[in-house]
Amino acid sequence: MEEKLKQLESTFLSKISDVQTEHELGSLRAQFLGKSGSLSEVLKGLKDIDPKLRPVVGSLANQIRDRMESGIKAKQADLESLEIAKKIQEEKIDVSLPGRIRWMGTVHPLVQVQDRIVDIFSRLGFSYIQGPEIETDFCNFEALNIPKNHPSRDMQDTLYIDENRLLRTQTSSMQIRAMLSEPPPVRLVMTGAVFRSEAVDATHSAMFHQLECLCVDENVTMEDLKGTLEFFAREMFGNKTKIRLRGSFFPFTEPSVEVDCTCVFCSGKGCKVCKKSGWIEILGAGMVNPAVFEKVGYPSTVSGFALGIGIERVAMLLHDISDIRLFYENDIRFLRQFL
Repeated sequence: MEEKLKQLESTFLSKISDVQTEHELGSLRAQFLGKSGSLSEVLKGLKDIDPKLRPVVGSLANQIRDRMESGIKAKQADLESLEIAKKIQEEKIDVSLPGRIRWMGTVHPLVQVQDRIVDIFSRLGFSYIQGPEIETDFCNFEALNIPKNHPSRDMQDTLYIDENRLLRTQTSSMQIRAMLSEPPPVRLVMTGAVFRSEAVDATHSAMFHQLECLCVDENVTMEDLKGTLEFFAREMFGNKTKIRLRGSFFPFTEPSVEVDCTCVFCSGKGCKVCKKSGWIEILGAGMVNPAVFEKVGYPSTVSGFALGIGIERVAMLLHDISDIRLFYENDIRFLRQFL
């Protein structure tokens, strides 16, 4: 029995030295120390030996079992150390390499342009306000000198909620709300989304953004409007930018003008963008129609000007973008350009 135990230990030591993986080590443990392992099979013969020798053989068996367990633990530690060393070698990190960039969120390009325009007018003393996107017919049309059945209503494909409520088609409705709640003088800049039932293409959208300015006081003149427009154009597009005013029509302003600025692409020399004219239309403006003041209860002694800017149009000019739909597609490759 003693010889069998010693021979078993010798075989175990021989085999454990050849073990290369944890799977092989697990198999070796089961082969020698499992319930049906070699050591258990040998110990089953204890009942057949002299009772006086059983304690000696049993003690030897326990010692051999302990040495086997210790050998397995030592081999387990060696294999783990080898695995760690292998991973360190294969997965080592070159700390001199630049770190991975974590892309952070940023302000949308339209909001960047909006904030820039608001800042320009804020420096002129205009206060920033906002208004509801669901508007009344009175604020969106009636008070802006656009009564029912007026031909100018056909210029805007309106999305109605019911007979009296609609998705606002212009941020001019906020001018009415402001004048209804505040007596003159007022100097306000306002922004927001507007909605029209239009087919979406490269230059049109059913939802876009406008910015409006309103200045009402005594003795406000067309000269004040022109000076404000010149300051805005220079601050937005560069000190050398010039403007020109062309007669136009808006029901809520009289006189009304379309405002052009020096082409930002060719500096007024003429290119395909400005159709060789050297000018690009940027906004509409005019002196507030007295009929609007009458609707909101302002005295006839005041005068004022208003102007409206398409934020998408300015953003497209600033960044040379040809398709308005790019602003709404949430394409991270496009948006990353404005970090």
